Amino acid sequence: MIDKQFDKETFKKSVKDNVKLLYRRKLEEATQEQLFQAVSYTVKDVIIDNWLDTQNAYEKQDPKIVYYMSMEFLMGRALGNNLLNLGAYGEVKEALEELGIDINALEDQEPDPALGNGGLGRLAACFLDSLATLGYSAYGCGIRYRYGMFKQEIRDGYQVEVPDAWLEEGYPFELRRPEYAKEVHFGGYVRVEYDQATGQNKFIHEGYQAVKAIPYDMPIVGYENNVVNTLRIWDAAAIEEFGFDSFDKGDYKKAVEQENLAKDIVNVLYPNDNKMSGKELRLKQQYFFVSASIQAAIEKYKKTHNDIKKLHEKVVFQMNDTHPTMAVAELMRLLMDQEGLGWDDAWAVTTKCVAYTNHTIMAEALEKWPIELFSRLLPRVYQIIEEINRRFIIEVQNKYPGNYEKIKKMAIIYDGQVKMAHLAIVAGFSVNGVARLHTEILKNQELKDFYEMMPEKFNNKTNGITQRRFLLHGNQNLAAWITDHIGPDWITDLSQIGKLKVYADDEKALQEFMNIKFQNKQRLAKYILEHNGVEVDPHSIFDVQVKRLHEYKRQLLNILHVIYLYNQIKLHPEMDFYPRTFIFGAKASAAYERAKKIIKLINCVGDVVNNDPAINGKIKVVFIENYRVSNAEMIFAAADVSEQISTASKEASGTGNMKFMLNGAPTLGTMDGANVEIVEEVGQENAFIFGMSADQIINYENHGGYDPDFIYNTDAEIRQVLMQLINGTFSSDTELFRDIYDSLLNTKNCSRADQYFILGDFRSYAEAQKRVEAAYKDEKKWAKMALLNTACSGKFSSDRTIQEYVDDIWHLDKVTVTKSEAAEK
Repeated sequence: MIDKQFDKETFKKSVKDNVKLLYRRKLEEATQEQLFQAVSYTVKDVIIDNWLDTQNAYEKQDPKIVYYMSMEFLMGRALGNNLLNLGAYGEVKEALEELGIDINALEDQEPDPALGNGGLGRLAACFLDSLATLGYSAYGCGIRYRYGMFKQEIRDGYQVEVPDAWLEEGYPFELRRPEYAKEVHFGGYVRVEYDQATGQNKFIHEGYQAVKAIPYDMPIVGYENNVVNTLRIWDAAAIEEFGFDSFDKGDYKKAVEQENLAKDIVNVLYPNDNKMSGKELRLKQQYFFVSASIQAAIEKYKKTHNDIKKLHEKVVFQMNDTHPTMAVAELMRLLMDQEGLGWDDAWAVTTKCVAYTNHTIMAEALEKWPIELFSRLLPRVYQIIEEINRRFIIEVQNKYPGNYEKIKKMAIIYDGQVKMAHLAIVAGFSVNGVARLHTEILKNQELKDFYEMMPEKFNNKTNGITQRRFLLHGNQNLAAWITDHIGPDWITDLSQIGKLKVYADDEKALQEFMNIKFQNKQRLAKYILEHNGVEVDPHSIFDVQVKRLHEYKRQLLNILHVIYLYNQIKLHPEMDFYPRTFIFGAKASAAYERAKKIIKLINCVGDVVNNDPAINGKIKVVFIENYRVSNAEMIFAAADVSEQISTASKEASGTGNMKFMLNGAPTLGTMDGANVEIVEEVGQENAFIFGMSADQIINYENHGGYDPDFIYNTDAEIRQVLMQLINGTFSSDTELFRDIYDSLLNTKNCSRADQYFILGDFRSYAEAQKRVEAAYKDEKKWAKMALLNTACSGKFSSDRTIQEYVDDIWHLDKVTVTKSEAAEK
């Protein structure tokens, strides 16, 4: 713990010294930004002592290491989280107060590192937190994006993407490690040379373009256990940064061409891939961080181990979705071309080292690359994938003689495309889904052929979240209340939170629980007023849907229902209606036009509803700009209702559902993803479930029979809502939302009308919303439901998920880091 390493006075002196050293200023002259940097460097100094101790312990104990490879790591702000995990938040807060500094204002200075976007990246961040807290050796491996995906601004109701310049002021919690730089090669050709000494062909990559990968390390602090693991994110630089020869000749563009090409790789997360240039950039990004990470892992292994054939005993690569699946071929390339192994030996090592997590059943998210692009950009890697494919097809033919349909469905290369999920499944020793329902759908539908051929590879690992960020840090009043009632063990063992169940009928406890919720709602209402200029009533029901914007997540269903309620109140002003605040937060991919139109629709509905005096404030609609981890913590703590309304069978798991549950918000949702398991834990009576089942949806998709037109024609209220999209109610431009209207009723702009069954589930959703209102009016009943959601959330800790990965897939060794290690340095 930090307070055992230095006292308050030492801390205060260090902050003052850092202000002087960094900014040539006295403490009282420093800006909030400068104070944030100075305090962060003081904290980083302590972290680095633990980081050195951890590396020392790892060197001595030689544990197996997991390299968690992911395009995204949505870390959230580090200062507060690091202080909590060091066990020092209270002491530092007190020391800063003595210096006249407010720790909350300081935390607000920190930008969210723009290294991710949605659930995929936040899951990766939770996993790193849990790995460190449980004492397992791990590296996160990703890219140091300079501008992230984008910072979202809402202008005139539209999403506008602007660069997220999170590195502008310098980021105090990263460490540049140029001594571990690696070279990554693109393009060129492969020359084959016969090696008489070995009697084998050698494959030599020539004529390539080289980029330097420079690692930046970020500390991942375990909770009060002295462990500090590493998130290693790679920056790109030119091998030759500046061409003097070209500059002297007056070709100024060419002089910096290499540097610009390198920068392109790390500028933006998920560049628009509508054009071939965008596809090429995405492929470059994926290979760039995978190659650099695997090179570094092999180099680290060889420092203390002689036999590369035993790599799997000390190293495992977990591929988080299809983005890092290049790891299969790149590991093969390095083992054969650099380490001199033959194919069979290299394949034996690779297939014991790589494991794959599938995060989606959405076909468009299972990446496929055009052969022409892939082979041109990565010629040697493509050769290796061709050979893996050739050998695998022989296996399929042997097992299913004459069954060419199987080859069509399972080949890694087919129809001019490289199918990355197939590569991961063929090579990986483990393939896991991320919620029980999701894994069953993979086994029985999407990946059925692979499951039939290799069932032993498939397993489920239901996702989890870290309670340390989303309760201990994000909801500090509730965390303190829980600790007062059941002790602090829940912080590292969330199953202990079940002890709260004894308070489910305790009126005093329920009152305290709901008072904390109300304080959190007041805090969020203040944030909304400051950022949106909309006054919301903290006594109203805070009905919240915050997540990436995609049609299958059905933000559209939510806002159409808001329009329906608006119509009902206009028609029956005397009707009994409990005030509702509908809160949305979502980024839409820059190229996803319909998703962006849905954001515009939400804002247009908000403009009309929020300003209609006839509604008398009964409904408010708020779209929170630039949804990210730091405002998410505040939103989860304040939510009354958790909207998890994806089309059944489409959401792999979801993790927002778990964060809402942990913070005492009952789920309003479909039986999709991890909602199924949440309902199992909390009981059907403490959730609001609606809609078609996954089986019903899949049956409609496979056999037809769903007719949204019939619903439109026979339900006047639904018809009125849809007509309002195009009759000028919410925009004077009657064509503005025509595409959304069409997508629900015809196939002008989509393959199937109402692809995500919004009209089919509408009435069931509206009825569930009525049940929400009735339950909320019964204060005691609602308080009990809210408390039981928190009390039943124990299963959904990422600590549990990680322990399952360790037990079933990674087989890591626990490491103990003690301060005695520091004394030995």
